[in-house]
Amino acid sequence: MTVSEQGTAYDLTGPEEAPVVVLIHGLGLTRGSTWGGIAPVLARQYRVLAYDLPGHGQSALPEGPVTLTALSAQLIVLMDELGIDRAALVGFSLGGMINRRCAMDHPGRVSALAILNSPHDRGDDQQQIVEEHARATAAGGPSTGIDVTLARWFTEGYRRDHADRVAAVRDIVLANDPANYAAHRQVLAEGVRELIAPEPPITGPMLVMTCEHDSGSTPAMSHAIAHETPGAETVIVPELQHLGMIEQPGLFSQPVQDFLNRVLAE
Repeated sequence: MTVSEQGTAYDLTGPEEAPVVVLIHGLGLTRGSTWGGIAPVLARQYRVLAYDLPGHGQSALPEGPVTLTALSAQLIVLMDELGIDRAALVGFSLGGMINRRCAMDHPGRVSALAILNSPHDRGDDQQQIVEEHARATAAGGPSTGIDVTLARWFTEGYRRDHADRVAAVRDIVLANDPANYAAHRQVLAEGVRELIAPEPPITGPMLVMTCEHDSGSTPAMSHAIAHETPGAETVIVPELQHLGMIEQPGLFSQPVQDFLNRVLAE
């Protein structure tokens, strides 16, 4: 683990001369808890940069407001410090919003996008509900509704058979600074508005994935994201929920690797 000049904790693994792939985790999690089953697979072939969002894991708390643009800028500053000109950005949940914002703000720095279990247009009614829940988190911190959240993230069988792993994720979420967690949750809730039908549209290779039973990042949302980018691919993983990538990482690492192999070799 290394910490950048701006306080971002990161790991950089894989062949030094290989194309760079950046892994961006989601709200309340960390680079290790999210990508532990996937980063080593990708690092056999690619230079893999995994980092913690501001105030998450081992990264410093942000100095200014938390916005999608600020989170995109964090990545660009880190890439600049490491001398990375272009990279394929793989983002999970909030990370899949950050990588889209980054492709909108800095298209020349992005070689490809993989958007995993990430929300999109929720419709007006659901959008209002999500924003109300985000405000409730601001009052109660990451512990608000944590058990309901875990039930939405993991399948019932996984929660039963791997209670220790679910408890570890729970502990990671609860360890978050309450104000910082609330600020990032607000971005997760409201930030989708600026990603819907972007003008100009995002271009370049794109893979969009989610799980069949992900209630917050639904298959319909993934198809909608892909529909806005010509040539984008969609993969729906059957049966799993929001953290299906942790339950069965191979169901994600293989499609992502196949996608990267195809588009980065062109």
